[in-house]
Amino acid sequence: MNAVDHDTCKVVTPGDVLGKASEISPGKGTYVATDAAGVKLVYAALTGSLSLNSPSSPSDKRLVAEVTGHKAHGAVPERDCIVLCRVKKVTPMMASADIMCVGEKALKEKFTGIIRQHDVRATEVDKVYMYASFRAGDIVKAEVVSFIPILLDFLHPLLAITICSFGSGEKMVPISWTEMQCPVTGQIEQRKVAKVEN
Repeated sequence: MNAVDHDTCKVVTPGDVLGKASEISPGKGTYVATDAAGVKLVYAALTGSLSLNSPSSPSDKRLVAEVTGHKAHGAVPERDCIVLCRVKKVTPMMASADIMCVGEKALKEKFTGIIRQHDVRATEVDKVYMYASFRAGDIVKAEVVSFIPILLDFLHPLLAITICSFGSGEKMVPISWTEMQCPVTGQIEQRKVAKVEN
């Protein structure tokens, strides 16, 4: 990871250290992570131009670091944003998913998110069975809770499976909070089903 010299360097790349979090405040296109020595640092989250802007509040005297990406890079997943993903792999303790959209914006770069067992639901976490919640190929809506690594959670009722298909290719329909059904065969499969917004 490279440290950025604010006086001579204006272009940064993902993972570049922009400064200590105690000295500069993280803005758009950045994230905060703790290094091996336990120091909180501000990093660039994308390739683009670095700018140090005026403090965002009178009580906080730190300059705000922002990275403005080139238009070709498109959207980037950030903490607290809602993303649409395709589940890639499921194991007993976690699942991985390719992030396709941030909000309503499609991604041009590849980002992979991790779904941990204890981030699937808010209650009875010890009873969560990953294979009964997700299958490879499912389309899910999730919230980003961490950027490095990208961790996804489904604690809100609107976050979970939005689209899944039966083996024959038929789109399944939700029949409960935990089940999806094939409209052709009538077969039922377990899933972590999202509450449909009206």
